[in-house]
Amino acid sequence: MAGRIRDVDIALVRERSPIADVIGEHIQLRNAGGGNLKGLCPFHDEKTPSFNVTPERGMFFCFGCSEGGDVITFVEKIEHLSFSEAVERLAQRAGIQLQYEQGGYAPRRDHGERARLIEAHKAAAEFYADKLMSPDAAPGRRFLSERGFERADAETFGVGYAPAEWEALTRHLLGRGFTVDELVKGGLSREGRRGPIDRFRGRLIWPIRDATGDVIGFGARKLLDSDDGPKYLNTPDSPLYKKSQVLYGIDLAKREISKRAQAVIVEGYTDVMACHLAGVPTAVATCGTSFGEEHIKILRRFLLDQAEFRGEVIFTFDGDAAGQKAALRAFADEQKFVTQTYVAVQGDGLDPCDLRVKQGDAAVRDLIASREPLFQFAIRSTISRYDLRSNEGKIAALDAAAPIVAGIKDPGLRKRYAIDLDRWLGFMDERFVMQRISEVSGAQQGRPRRAPQAAPVDPSIRVEGELLKLAVQRPALLGPRFDALDAQAFTTPEHSALHQVIVAAGGVVSAGHGGREWVDRLMEQAHEESTRALVTRFAVEPIHADAHAEQRYANDIMAAAEAMPVDRAIAQVKSRIQRLNPVEEQQEYNKLFGELVALEQQRRVLRDRVAGG
Repeated sequence: MAGRIRDVDIALVRERSPIADVIGEHIQLRNAGGGNLKGLCPFHDEKTPSFNVTPERGMFFCFGCSEGGDVITFVEKIEHLSFSEAVERLAQRAGIQLQYEQGGYAPRRDHGERARLIEAHKAAAEFYADKLMSPDAAPGRRFLSERGFERADAETFGVGYAPAEWEALTRHLLGRGFTVDELVKGGLSREGRRGPIDRFRGRLIWPIRDATGDVIGFGARKLLDSDDGPKYLNTPDSPLYKKSQVLYGIDLAKREISKRAQAVIVEGYTDVMACHLAGVPTAVATCGTSFGEEHIKILRRFLLDQAEFRGEVIFTFDGDAAGQKAALRAFADEQKFVTQTYVAVQGDGLDPCDLRVKQGDAAVRDLIASREPLFQFAIRSTISRYDLRSNEGKIAALDAAAPIVAGIKDPGLRKRYAIDLDRWLGFMDERFVMQRISEVSGAQQGRPRRAPQAAPVDPSIRVEGELLKLAVQRPALLGPRFDALDAQAFTTPEHSALHQVIVAAGGVVSAGHGGREWVDRLMEQAHEESTRALVTRFAVEPIHADAHAEQRYANDIMAAAEAMPVDRAIAQVKSRIQRLNPVEEQQEYNKLFGELVALEQQRRVLRDRVAGG
């Protein structure tokens, strides 16, 4: 067994793994000023971006859930890996060959279940892709050809073929050194009567990748009449693959989704292929399950879905009853997006793949361009079920559509759709329709709760925090005055502990202009998890001053921090004086009064420093 990864290699992995690039493979990041980047946190659900990345210091921190760390920490948390597995993952990404103490150059054979399963799926995808050109795969090639896909298209999307044999893939992967347990756990094989057998046989295969491009599962389409299974089979849930958290095509679409602020949701693998080839590269599809909340979380991170940024999510469904039903299911989750949502329905019932075959690439683009707002589609689909030629039918339609309109959170949008609903129903009585909707809305929403107010922050704690933040990010602005501070200058145990870490790291006078090396030194000295978390936070949290005013700001904060112990001492002396009798305890009274005069003189000097800049 190989030993631990060498420290020099870990440092090299950090250096060659730009944190913005690595995190950018999972979420969209936007400029937040001051060299910082911001996005929607991948570790908790949020409406407003609170996830910050500071490339200069190689750190990230979420001010919503307090997750933070460096690039290795991010990969550990997002991929659920151990530290060494995360280093190995980044090393592979950066093309670095790791060395292990006591173990030479050979990577460990036990370097983590997830890494082993990823390797097995990669090997399986290569095996399937190679078999697509075999004589037995002719039905698969014909299937693709009839749907307008050429060999190059199959290669782009990694489409393959599972031989109609019991153990073809299983034998291949066992020969590559993978174990039966790994193949079964990953969903590549399953237990048969006489041992492991292939899960997919005689089927066309689509590799399903995560956002980083790793194959984590497969979708398989029936080709042979002798196959009595369902038309489509998917990898079962495994340590890699959770169907409710997977979007087919996200690896290819994520950059265009971010760039165009658009995501197109289609229903199948061939629809994703058709859209991308027709010039709609933002298309993705669910894998054997309906579109749900976990899928929304994935898309929101790439859309940077927030109130001040209006993108669009477009659902495509068949024009038949089943398609309308699917669209209405999507409506239930619509308001979990901040961005605008639309439906694109092909009236003749053609899905994007069939539409491309029959009418060409332009027809697919036109379908997406002809989208209509999801609210409008949901309301009109609902009222279309009723006979609007009678008053009874109109009232029934109004009562059926009222909950949809009442459920629209935006008051202005809710009013506009109420007016539209009145027009579509033919009442020509907006007040009556809006009253009916208002009754439903009141029943649904009830009395809104008052948000709890945040407790006020102690000014001295805020000053301490700003000072320590400067010490982490801009140590050169503080100089020896910071290092000369007594540990008693800090009132909270967390701040005091961080001050001790800074001193143990050589003080700010040894930090130069800071940056990643200084933060790394602080992290090495910070042995408590709470202190490491504080270093991470202060390495990322913005400084409350413009770049041209940072030196003046640092001087003011430094002087305020120096004054705080003096202010506390003055308060204590005044308290003691007030408890004395100046006649009976004159000697003690005069002594304390002299201390008070000296302390107030010291405070005036500190205030003059602030005034003088």
